[in-house]
Amino acid sequence: MSERRILEDDLGFLIARTSALLVKTTNRKLSSLGLKVRGYSALAAVCDEPDGITQRRLASDVGLDPSQIVALVDELESRDLVVRTTDPNDRRNKLILATDAGRELCGRARELTRDVSREHFVGADDDQLEALRDLLYRTTFNTSTT
Repeated sequence: MSERRILEDDLGFLIARTSALLVKTTNRKLSSLGLKVRGYSALAAVCDEPDGITQRRLASDVGLDPSQIVALVDELESRDLVVRTTDPNDRRNKLILATDAGRELCGRARELTRDVSREHFVGADDDQLEALRDLLYRTTFNTSTT
């Protein structure tokens, strides 16, 4: 049995390379909806929180600097996909809520991103993809490893 080449064995490289390829392809697909991966990610995180989400939490959930979130939310708000409202529990905070149009667009974008995953991971069955999602989610959001 031959030894793997260095990059074939490097999980960091493989994940980074896969991410770059997925982002490139996903951006191309999402462009038909006027979105890119970052905007879609922000919209999806907002849609996941029916009672609203703070910009600080949104930044944390999507892994961006809070200053980057302001521009994303401004763009989504200008397209009437989200609205900002005062947090009833803490008037110092603004909550971001998805509009009906935002939820509808997010659903369409989600289908496109699923198509990209199916195309990229051709040959993987649904169970394998679910196991990969679970592993990546657990390792990405497990704060004890960061």
